[in-house]
Amino acid sequence: MTTATSTSSSSWTHRAPSRLWDGIGRSLMGFNAVLTFGVFINGLFLMADASDDRLMVEGWRTFGYFVFSALWALLAFRPRQAPVVWELIMFHKIAASALALTITHTTEGAQSAITDPWVALSTISAYVACRGWRSWRVLKREAALPTAA
Repeated sequence: MTTATSTSSSSWTHRAPSRLWDGIGRSLMGFNAVLTFGVFINGLFLMADASDDRLMVEGWRTFGYFVFSALWALLAFRPRQAPVVWELIMFHKIAASALALTITHTTEGAQSAITDPWVALSTISAYVACRGWRSWRVLKREAALPTAA
């Protein structure tokens, strides 16, 4: 008796995530979006109190919070239709975590050593739970579509 090895596309990497895991991943991204939007609002107050020498830095940081909040909201809403977004966020948050952990002796480093690893780990966890790597298939599907002349 011989046994055949299954090569169907029903392996774990090709199946959609369960509703439970998809919900967990989306909830993590929604939580990060809401949390970061709150930090954005706080940043507006910090900008209002910033000296002229710090205004550009505070503004840059504050506007970045808004962008990250929107990106996490996008992932919460459409986790498998946003190619590249997952990977860009993970790269940034891992790099920011590494920097923060090397400068924990500073006030900003100590604060970021808590928040940036959280959002890095929660984004990676949501990437796995939602199977975020499947978002790349959107690009493959669009590349396969014929273009109208």
